[in-house]
This record gives sequence, structure tokens and C-alpha cells, in this order.
Amino acid sequence: MRHYEIVLLVHPDQSEQVPGMLERYRGLVEEKGGSVHRSEDWGRLQLAYTIAKLHKAHYLMLNIECDAETLAELEGIFKFNDAILRHLVVRKDKAETEPSVMLKRKESKDERDSARRERSDDSDSSDDSDHDDSDGDSDGDSDDESNDSDESDDNNERDKAEG
Repeated sequence: MRHYEIVLLVHPDQSEQVPGMLERYRGLVEEKGGSVHRSEDWGRLQLAYTIAKLHKAHYLMLNIECDAETLAELEGIFKFNDAILRHLVVRKDKAETEPSVMLKRKESKDERDSARRERSDDSDSSDDSDHDDSDGDSDGDSDDESNDSDESDDNNERDKAEG
């Protein structure tokens, strides 16, 4: 049996069906005597280019060990399933069991987002009355506007002297 890595792009409207799809594919591989070494759900991600007028897709990745017959059956399922926008099957030399770079990236992004949410919740609860106008102008005029009026006064005085 050979090792394969399969990446699937699922229509974003079908995201709720993803766990069932994964179980179906896992069951098919194991029923035929193969094994699933890694199964990752990367979630909805932006596409590099639009596919069927879609800008996002739900990404899945499987690392399996199976025979050619099982792989052909899986590819047939992928080909005729309208929910699967694209699929890619890559033959590997050995079983991959560590988390992928994409999964690590997704987890670190999730951690950053949760930390950002916690910080924004803390800042929302602080008193807003401490904030004041930081430009130092109490009358609301900017320095540019006052310079413009000074220049026009200079021009008026020059015109009077010449005329």
C-alpha cells in the first residue's frame, strides 16, 4: 500500500457537512484495509483565485495509506461530488502524522484573535472620559489653516504696498 496526501476544497455553503464527509472517506479507506494517518480541517480560507464565482472555500487535508483501487474509488467520489470544488492527490514516500504547517498557522491565528478579543474587551470596559483632544488645539483649528490665513494677510499687505 502507498501513502497519499489529499487536499479537498469544499463549497463554503457545505461547511456543515464536512465532518460527515470526513467520516465517510475515513470509513471507505479503513473498510478496504487502508488507514488514515492524519485528518485536518483547516476551515474556510480565501482562495487565490475565484472558482465558480466563489472567493472562499472550506479546506480539508487527509493523509492516507491505501491501495490503487481505493484511491481510484475516492477520486471518483471527489469528481462527482458537487460540494467538492477541487481535489489534489499527492503520493508520499512515508506516512505523515505531525500537524501540518497550515494547521499550525490556523492555531496560532486563532490564539492571536482570542488574545486580541480579550484586549479589546478590557479596553472597552475602561473609562472613556480620560481621552482628550491630542493635537493641542482647543479651538479646533489646525496649524495648516492658520498658516493659510497668515499667507493671505501677507499677500494683501503686498498688494496695498504695490498699489
